[in-house]
Amino acid sequence: MGDGRRIAILGATGSIGAATLDVVANLQVHAPAAQWRLGSLSGHSRIEQLVQSAQSAQFLPETLVVSDADRCDEAHALLTKHDLHRHCRLDIGPEALVRAATDAATDTVVAGIVGRAGLESTLAAVQSGKRVGLANKETLVIAGCIVTEAAAHSGAELLPIDSEHSAIYQCLAEARNLPAGSLNTLEAPNEKPATKWPGVRRLILTASGGPFLNWSREAIQNATPEQALNHPTWEMGKKISIDSATMINKSLEIIEARWLFDVPADRIEVVVHPQSIIHSLVEFEDGSVIAQLSPPDMRLPIQYALTYPERLPCPAPALARDRVWEMSLIPVDHERFPALGLGFEVARVGGTAGVVLNGANETAVPLFLSGKIRFTDIARLCRRTLDDHDHESAPSLTRLLELDRWARLRATQLAETIHVA
Repeated sequence: MGDGRRIAILGATGSIGAATLDVVANLQVHAPAAQWRLGSLSGHSRIEQLVQSAQSAQFLPETLVVSDADRCDEAHALLTKHDLHRHCRLDIGPEALVRAATDAATDTVVAGIVGRAGLESTLAAVQSGKRVGLANKETLVIAGCIVTEAAAHSGAELLPIDSEHSAIYQCLAEARNLPAGSLNTLEAPNEKPATKWPGVRRLILTASGGPFLNWSREAIQNATPEQALNHPTWEMGKKISIDSATMINKSLEIIEARWLFDVPADRIEVVVHPQSIIHSLVEFEDGSVIAQLSPPDMRLPIQYALTYPERLPCPAPALARDRVWEMSLIPVDHERFPALGLGFEVARVGGTAGVVLNGANETAVPLFLSGKIRFTDIARLCRRTLDDHDHESAPSLTRLLELDRWARLRATQLAETIHVA
């Protein structure tokens, strides 16, 4: 890891940000304190929470970033109120996220901003050659080709924080005893792209199945927001909880895996694992399967991304051996969860499909939460928006951002035509 780590946490007021602060505080105890410094913490509208996070950090961050420019006066007032203005510099506006991500003194960026809003800062961190702890899967869903090309050019390390992709990363690293960073750059000489990982047959992502795993399709159609938010094993924000219930979240993870590990869609598989203990598996050509297991707690994949290839004591709970753990793997019911097929389709075609799927979904979820569409209409809106767009195989970043706006508008228009029973 070198002599020190200076970390920027983008999205510090979300669940990933809070867990990262806990991990960093733990590392400051179990590793020399000088190795772990907080360079920047960012938030958008929850300014009070951002200030509280800064106060609770064992070492105060050097910069607080408030990406909502309209909250400038409030942010200054809160820093003065809590006597932080003498310790923390304040940076305001969306451009401040990019400044934090590209700060020359920062070597590690945790990309924890949810959704499309995290794209520019995450891409900037990659272009600057940082180690990026990637919790923002939408960055690769929207612009996977652009981001991975930037990483190859800059030498940035993409370390996944999604528990499923972290599990795959760990399985591949342990199976092949690879040095730090090499999973992002390994090439197999004289191999076709489909066999970039010689000996690997497929990557297997696990899905909890969410709250509706055993519901009938008829019952799912009438599910309420409260029911959809009631995840059986993970505590998450509203957006990702709904994505888990529809399995759009798993669709996005399929696309993320396609870009992160440079494998085609037909080498990615999804199985349902309700207990959320097996976070993902890698199957090899000889039939052997390696899995990563741990209780459902995001602090472990976060710490792995920060400390890789070292393993240090972690605040996440260990797998208790004094109880019985049920670990079942169940085939996916694609009729119950039609959104899952969208992920495989988008991973196959690439290009502009990812940004359209993500934009439609980010539009559909709040429409469902506000009662304007049914739960099953989320996947339907995504499907229809994808069908309505003219696919392009090699779009520029500017074009992708244009299509993000188009997809949101089109999904909103299509929602008006859906009859809510």
